[in-house]
Amino acid sequence: MEAQEDLVPTVVIEPPSVLRWRTMLAVPLAAAFALSLHIFIARNEPPLEAHSYRLLFVQVVGVSIVLALLRRFSPRLRKWMANMWPIFTAAIVTLAVWDVITVGLRILPLPYFPGPSAVLRSLINDRFLLLDSTWHSLALLVSGYTLGVIAGLISGVCIGWSPSIRYWGMPILKVVGPIPATAWIPLALVLSPSAVVSSAVLIALAVWFPVTMLTASGISNTRASYLDVARTLGAGPGYLIFRVAIPAAAPNIFIGLFMGLGASFLTLVVAESVGVKSGLGWYVSWAQGWAEYGKVFAALIIMAAFFSTIMTLLFKIRDRLLVWQKGVIKW
Repeated sequence: MEAQEDLVPTVVIEPPSVLRWRTMLAVPLAAAFALSLHIFIARNEPPLEAHSYRLLFVQVVGVSIVLALLRRFSPRLRKWMANMWPIFTAAIVTLAVWDVITVGLRILPLPYFPGPSAVLRSLINDRFLLLDSTWHSLALLVSGYTLGVIAGLISGVCIGWSPSIRYWGMPILKVVGPIPATAWIPLALVLSPSAVVSSAVLIALAVWFPVTMLTASGISNTRASYLDVARTLGAGPGYLIFRVAIPAAAPNIFIGLFMGLGASFLTLVVAESVGVKSGLGWYVSWAQGWAEYGKVFAALIIMAAFFSTIMTLLFKIRDRLLVWQKGVIKW
């Protein structure tokens, strides 16, 4: 029996503090490795690009070490770092791989695939133009999205609630809705007095279809028991629509809002690249015309941060209004 017990493998469990410190050191070690790798392979790169890129990683190493020391005094910071540090480490490793493929091995052809140092330099050089383009894109997106949401909610509630409106509205929705909003660009440029107005209308059209469909579906699928109870208590049509049907359809409505937001991003970029003289879509088209692909990648990074921030805000609103929902996707 003693011999058999000796054959059982012993599992050594490391203390949590060791595991935490290994996680905390992952980011500065990855940043130091990426910095050393860039110094080795980027000897022929422009000095200004190399300096900015190296300075970035030096700052990452310093900030990560400071945060690792401060985590002892803040449970919230400790929890955030434990959750986000693996993602930051993976992002730094991805930058290192990108650097090796483009600058070191030259596998991808230039100038179409610049290195991360060139993209970072483009972000720094064109920071004011990118900020101005982001502001114009935000104004255009908010105006078009708001117009589309208002139109979609009104038409969706009417189609979902009234059988007579549904009879005439659904054929129009089936014919006009599936057509991509970008397909209307030539006609919009002819009919609209300005490119900005036509772009806002196209964004609104892209948002209108999913918001209308999901709102109408949610309204029409409201449980009859909810409506019967409200009618028994003396509720009128207005109360039934705004206090019973619309709250019951709120999950469907938010799905339509998310789908419309994704469609609005695509329509925004395409519309700006065609007629608008400002915005992120215009910036990408302009940079591509001059073969400045470092600026194109810089604009794509700004777009990712810009669109992700807006999507996060909409998720926060959803989580606040539909706090009773369980198991929903977080952003």
